[in-house]
Amino acid sequence: MDTEASQAGLLTTIYRKLITGSHILHYHNVLDAYGHLSCRHPFKPDLFIMSRESAPAIISSPADLVHYHISDASPVDPNSPKGFSERHIHSEIYKAYPSLQSVIHSHTDSVIPYTITGIPLRPCSHMAGFLGHWAPVFDIASAYQPSDAKDMLVRNEHLGAALAKCFEYNQTVVLMRGHGFTVVTDSKANAVEECVSRAVYTMRNAAIQTAALTMQAAYARSEGEKALVQPIKYLSPQEAEAAQGMSTWSVGRPWGLWVREVEACGFYINSA
Repeated sequence: MDTEASQAGLLTTIYRKLITGSHILHYHNVLDAYGHLSCRHPFKPDLFIMSRESAPAIISSPADLVHYHISDASPVDPNSPKGFSERHIHSEIYKAYPSLQSVIHSHTDSVIPYTITGIPLRPCSHMAGFLGHWAPVFDIASAYQPSDAKDMLVRNEHLGAALAKCFEYNQTVVLMRGHGFTVVTDSKANAVEECVSRAVYTMRNAAIQTAALTMQAAYARSEGEKALVQPIKYLSPQEAEAAQGMSTWSVGRPWGLWVREVEACGFYINSA
């Protein structure tokens, strides 16, 4: 009985984090009407949990959350609410990497240019050390089969598996051409918190890098031949690794602030 009560309490905690995490991602403009957050089931590792097909900001209760089989992204309960068409992003990542615990897929605007220009997204800020040396770009066109709709969505297992393969060298973020990005974490203690933090700081790092590139180009134009334009100083691999460690042990600080923000806002509801 104690075990059952403990598991029920753990699930309630996960439900609350998934709902609050979705609200935080909306509040910080990482997700709008689209995008999704999931986590691996805390004591059934062959399942994952994510919300029904809905704008992340308006999910509000455990009734909005669906348990899925990792094997094929099918709902455990056939009568579950309709799910996201791109849930194979999550199932195939969990399938390929048993250590990963949480996944977020976002369409945030600031990242999109780095999916289509050939300019790599690299860590500029110490809060984005988890990006490592650079974030690879998944081009879904390379994975299409003749039967696929070619609408840029990761709708099935083979497209999800092709995206998942981009994480094979321990990347935490993979960009998606003309689409957005997907971020993961292997943290068991703070899976949702760390994944949300990485999504927020991926977006912010992209904005910082774009500002730096724009400033650099504007300065070169204004100064002409006499311009001494220095290359952007990104984090070194050693700095990125150390910064990632810092953001991992301190993840509770931004999470606590962000929870208070969405609770005080008055727009979001979390009844878990």
